[in-house]
Amino acid sequence: MTRPRAIVDAHHHVWDPDANYHPWLRDKPVSGFRYGDYGRINRRYLVPDYLADARNWHVAGTVYVEAEWDPTDAAGEMDFIAGLRRASGYPSVAVGQIWLDQPAAAATLERLASHDFVRSVRQKPRANATPSDRAAGGMTEGNWRNGFSELRKHGLRFDLQTPWWHLGEAADLARDFPDVQIIINHAGLPVDRSAAGLAAWRAAMARVADCPNIAVKISGIGTPGLPWTADRNRDVVLTVIDLFGLERCMFGSNFPVDSLCAGFDEIYDGFDAITADFSIDDRLGLFHDNAVRIYAIPQAWLRHA
Repeated sequence: MTRPRAIVDAHHHVWDPDANYHPWLRDKPVSGFRYGDYGRINRRYLVPDYLADARNWHVAGTVYVEAEWDPTDAAGEMDFIAGLRRASGYPSVAVGQIWLDQPAAAATLERLASHDFVRSVRQKPRANATPSDRAAGGMTEGNWRNGFSELRKHGLRFDLQTPWWHLGEAADLARDFPDVQIIINHAGLPVDRSAAGLAAWRAAMARVADCPNIAVKISGIGTPGLPWTADRNRDVVLTVIDLFGLERCMFGSNFPVDSLCAGFDEIYDGFDAITADFSIDDRLGLFHDNAVRIYAIPQAWLRHA
């Protein structure tokens, strides 16, 4: 099986900590950061750096995902991305930052939507640290849901990054807002790879898989302290595809964050090896077409040989 002819990376970042304010990079270490010390990515990482990491793959397009920009100027991040797009042709589309429970949410959404390349927004809702804590998470709060309801007005999708133990709340959200496309980031964060941990993650993912307006990005599935290998991640990848179906899954690098656990080639070669027995059309969907469709990427912003 040969490599896919082209990929659309459904989840990546770029940043310049010296020029733009990312509190998590510049101010203090993040408590509980799942890949440990992130000092190696606390540096300038722009489109040429990304393309150098991805040089062995034909990157036809990409989806930029917000990188926790200055919280006092959430929409300014998209002005920065607009400049990169003009200069380089990447990213194809973007996911902006939002705090749905804040009074300025409606105005921020309007400003984000004024960029014709913004397809989605992301907020990491308030979450419990462990699955044993049964307190309700941020997706249940009235102000947050009111902000979420504004997405329909602008035709925006919602990128959801939350621990798997809050996915029941995501299922309720999807059923209450069936006309909003929700995209689960990082395969629902299956961090605990024990048999019990994976069983609990799978059950949570099965619950949201019943919602037709939820799709999944298979990305960010590195294991702290261990190499990224196809064997280590095969069950996670195939479980997501089995639960959600081929048409609702897409691959992403999560670079440069996942460079802390693997090279770009290691990740995409892993996806390639895991799906080697799939049909050409199925692989085309996972590596390219599904991201184009779900994020409505214009052909003009895809680079094909």
